[in-house]
Amino acid sequence: MTELFGVGDRVRASRVDPPHHTRLPGYARGAAGTVTGLLGRYPLPDLRARGLPAEPEPVYAVRFAATELFGEGDHTVTVDLWQSYLRPAAQEPDG
Repeated sequence: MTELFGVGDRVRASRVDPPHHTRLPGYARGAAGTVTGLLGRYPLPDLRARGLPAEPEPVYAVRFAATELFGEGDHTVTVDLWQSYLRPAAQEPDG
């Protein structure tokens, strides 16, 4: 899978709440943030936990403003997110 995002790109996390294991934190769903780094390629744990094949995909460090995640705070939170969880920020979140 080719990297879709680069450092500085604005992205939005998926809003989907799947009925199975996911590594996408609930507090980050639907939130917009900025890619701060590419962390490598790893299989999507959502698939692996269900015994499904998972090819490695890009994992990004994404920085969110606390206000985007929690509605308050003047700090930032960085979350490691698989590419499958992300869309360009300009797109409406899925789900």
